[in-house]
Amino acid sequence: MRKVLGASIFSVWNLLSKDFVILVLISFLIASPLAWLMMSKWLQSYSYRVNISWEIFAFAGFLSMAIALATVSFQAIKAALVNPTRSLRSE
Repeated sequence: MRKVLGASIFSVWNLLSKDFVILVLISFLIASPLAWLMMSKWLQSYSYRVNISWEIFAFAGFLSMAIALATVSFQAIKAALVNPTRSLRSE
């Protein structure tokens, strides 16, 4: 409907991507401390302990955000490029 009213491709992409970025960020903020706690307890059982650095979690967060944005962006841009009159005629 926004496309019919003259919305740009970027505004449609921004509208669709914003919710997924927030969900990925919330899930990362919940999963990171839990993963750190579980990994540190698991690594305590070894005689040669390896420290867990924050860079591992930062890389995992960046990678998960990049994958989510790539997936959502592909679908959002594909939906934004569709001619809106075809969608309205079929519905």
